[in-house]
Amino acid sequence: MTTSPASSLPEVWLRGPLSGFSPLLQPLAMALLQAREELQAALHDFPEELLPARPAGVASVGFHLRHLAGVLDRMQSYARQEALSEAQFQFLALEKEGPATPDTVANLLQQFSAQVETMLTTLRTTPEATLPEFRPVGRAGLPSTVMGLLVHATEHTTRHVGQLLVTARIARAGRQ
Repeated sequence: MTTSPASSLPEVWLRGPLSGFSPLLQPLAMALLQAREELQAALHDFPEELLPARPAGVASVGFHLRHLAGVLDRMQSYARQEALSEAQFQFLALEKEGPATPDTVANLLQQFSAQVETMLTTLRTTPEATLPEFRPVGRAGLPSTVMGLLVHATEHTTRHVGQLLVTARIARAGRQ
């Protein structure tokens, strides 16, 4: 049995059904919960000064944490058929370089966790009948669906979590 790095519990998808989620959207909720658990476990004692580190030129842990929160937020806006707000565009601009004052690991994890909670609410409240509905994405209005956006948000999250976990290990190893 595979166990979660955060505990001796099995991974989220092996713990049984989650209450309140459509069977079609439950795997997305499980993947987001797993991503949050893995990040909290891996970064609980991550040194703040390594947030901007870019070993071998890869994206930093700080970037990944900001980007994870931003993508979840933006994909939900598109799923609701809303244009991005000025605040979302500002957050997007800060994802790569970060804010003028350094963020903390705890703050970045909290931002991601809050976006996971918001996405879980979205997943709980999205009617299955709306999943195939067309949704334009970005300024170009590229074609997607509600389901496509929700799946992309989750898939994108798991991809960046994997990249972040490797970057964090390499950054720590390089510090020693």
